[in-house]
Amino acid sequence: MAHILAVDDDRDLCQLLRTALERDGHQVELLHSGREVTERHCAWADCILLDVMMPGEDGFATCRRLRAVADCPILFLTARTEEADILRGLGLGGDDYLTKPFRLAELRARVNAHLRRQNRTPRHRIRRGGVIFDLQAGEAFGGETPLHLTRAEYAICEYLALHAGCTFSKEQLYEAAFGWDGTADTSAVTEHIKNIRAKLRACGLQPIETVWGIGYRWQSE
Repeated sequence: MAHILAVDDDRDLCQLLRTALERDGHQVELLHSGREVTERHCAWADCILLDVMMPGEDGFATCRRLRAVADCPILFLTARTEEADILRGLGLGGDDYLTKPFRLAELRARVNAHLRRQNRTPRHRIRRGGVIFDLQAGEAFGGETPLHLTRAEYAICEYLALHAGCTFSKEQLYEAAFGWDGTADTSAVTEHIKNIRAKLRACGLQPIETVWGIGYRWQSE
């Protein structure tokens, strides 16, 4: 069983979606506006069905907002067939789309295929200490706020977060960020940590601890 969030202003269609997906044992929650979708819904959902043409916040805007906090597959339900619209949706973080009108059997098959793939492959986004890491894009967010880390800062931050609770020396972090071929001095790590902490602190986050005489670690959760 999976948690499916369906967002569409067509209430009759929403009820059809619920009936079809509950046949496969899924739990379905219905919303009728993109603006209703919160971080709680994103944490709950294993898959999101998102109508494109909704009043107020359309599906594209909702997808852009959700991708900072949602790691699950997002499938667009759209009456738009222009290639530019489809590519725009996929570029915003959508995983697939179904063109209206569609067959419910196809919807069920697409949803179940994405759920199988989600369970089979590592997630591209992880959350550690309130920080969301997009491992594929190499970006980090404090909630929905981009941290704007430099490449080296991101490498150090990600390495610490992926090994939360473990302590690393400046030399180990230097190697993780720059590799053996790096040309900077390991003292640069101290400056990078300082900058990372300042950016995290601006979001109310302080997950990096100093282990005196040894190095740094990311707080265990």
